[in-house]
Amino acid sequence: MSAQTAREVRHGGPGGGHRKLERPADVKGTLKRILSYTLGFRWQLILVGGCVIVSALSGVAGTYFLKPFINQYLVPFIGRQNVDLSGFIRLLLIMGGLYGAGVAASYASSRTMIVIASGILRQLRVEMYGHMMQLPLSFFDAHPHGEIMSRYTNDTDTLREMLTNSLPQLLSSALTIGGVFLMMLVLSPLLTLLVLMMLGLMLLSVKKVGGRSAGYFIRQQRELGVMNGYIEEMIAGVKVVKVFCHEPESKARFDELNGKVREAAKNANTFANILMPIMGNLSYLNYALTAMTGAALAIAGRLDLGTIGSFLQYTRSFSMPITQVSQQFNNILTALAGAERIFRFLDEPAEQDPGTVTLVNAEEDGAGNLRETKRRTNLWAWKETLAGGVQLTLLSGDVRFQDVVFGYVPGKTVLKQVSLFAKPGQKIAFVGATGAGKTTVTNLINRFYEIDSGSITYDGIDIRRIKKQDLRRSLAMVLQDTHLFTGTVLENIRYGRLDATDEECLRAARLANADSFIRHLPQGYDTVLSEDGANLSQGQRQLLAIARAAVSDPPVLILDEATSSIDTRTEALIEKGMDQLMEGRTVFVIAHRLSTVRNAKAIMVLENGGIIERGEHRDLLALKGKYYQLYTGAFELE
Repeated sequence: MSAQTAREVRHGGPGGGHRKLERPADVKGTLKRILSYTLGFRWQLILVGGCVIVSALSGVAGTYFLKPFINQYLVPFIGRQNVDLSGFIRLLLIMGGLYGAGVAASYASSRTMIVIASGILRQLRVEMYGHMMQLPLSFFDAHPHGEIMSRYTNDTDTLREMLTNSLPQLLSSALTIGGVFLMMLVLSPLLTLLVLMMLGLMLLSVKKVGGRSAGYFIRQQRELGVMNGYIEEMIAGVKVVKVFCHEPESKARFDELNGKVREAAKNANTFANILMPIMGNLSYLNYALTAMTGAALAIAGRLDLGTIGSFLQYTRSFSMPITQVSQQFNNILTALAGAERIFRFLDEPAEQDPGTVTLVNAEEDGAGNLRETKRRTNLWAWKETLAGGVQLTLLSGDVRFQDVVFGYVPGKTVLKQVSLFAKPGQKIAFVGATGAGKTTVTNLINRFYEIDSGSITYDGIDIRRIKKQDLRRSLAMVLQDTHLFTGTVLENIRYGRLDATDEECLRAARLANADSFIRHLPQGYDTVLSEDGANLSQGQRQLLAIARAAVSDPPVLILDEATSSIDTRTEALIEKGMDQLMEGRTVFVIAHRLSTVRNAKAIMVLENGGIIERGEHRDLLALKGKYYQLYTGAFELE
């Protein structure tokens, strides 16, 4: 069962289907977890808090100066000439200073929050990437790559918006509302009661309309993640789409997903856009009613003009923060939904590694005993700490399966009671139809997946006792699907062993017979590869993968259809090099070309997850069983 098959089983068909995500289940917990990332920015947060307080209260204080401005200077100066303007100018300078301080504080808080948000998002991305590298392959089988990418893009973008704008705006609005409310009570409790009645109507509108909008914004983010995953999948498989002329079907599927995004975005923004005019009109109505009531009180002699002027401005200042809160409400819920998906990703169980046996460089002393050394000797040993001390076991490449049972999905067994052994230096081949379990065997040797029952031993040590990183360092794999990284040809070869010298990389390329075509590239070994080596043929990419395995110089080599993309002429040219590469190593070969496995020490024929035939090439032909049918073409490989 391939990884793709496992993914399809989990999602109900090719492409993964549509997985429904729930809206944030723990808003308080998610917000608390986000704020925990601000602990490293204490001083910056203190600065932001101070600036927000200054910005909010300067506006509140500046508005109060309208009362003495009107009562002490504007009204008394009406109809008078040669008045003393010194006090008037002084009051204007004080008001200007307050508003100027508010502007400066607002600018400083915005700049500082950008620094804080950038730092938090950097930390989150570092944690996500580091955790992603620790996740088991089964996680990537179950989650489309586009869905994972949306954690780094869409979800972090919404989180940035919340940190830089929404949260500071909420704090500023809360301070403004509190300050304005107190000043309104001081100026006129009666008018304040009228404003509070209108406030209740505003909040009811926010609850009704804003709640509908929030649900659609969350759905929009979910549908956007699904669409992005589909786009990435189509980009990766664009050649397949074109080969089979599936452009119309691909576009139809995209139109369907894009339509879901459009529908969610339309509904979300429709309600969001309705909310703003409602709040604006209610604000204007509140202002008009307050002005009319204030005028009536002024006529009755219960309020002066300065108090009315200040109160009306406070009325506007009171409505604006509430409107701003309603604006940020949907942004915060969307960001919290994105943050919860990020934290859910970070909470995915990492690949477990209870192993204690490690791989070390070794050398032999005069008596032939092994001892650990720091220098590279090309002699390796398994190091195990026991009650009696440290025990070193020579890494020779003895791999054995004993009654191994495994399935990618519970209830669907892929390998059934498989037993086999490979002695040091032996070449073991696996043949069989697609889905028989050939690649699964090699995946289990690497511990990419854990077996359900049975045991796999490596030099007599259960591989579950060996640390995964050390286990995988002792192996090299050449996969059917070659992946090259952005960088030079030399860097891609060195990926097999990062401390390899240039000469060792060149030797590995010559061993794989890749040196000739590499030297004909525009910059030779310094030619930069991009887009997974798109400027190379599939066979050339495969040769580089073989060179990468050669430079790692492992005792055990796994070739999973390693020559499947190489023509017969090229295959003949590298046969000698491959023989040199395999010399003295335990080699597991998976091949559809049965001509490549004839010299194997043992050939395992798999069918339906079990080994039905085993032996050397001549012996299996003599049996005239399934291998004979495969080799003579009586039964075609699927």
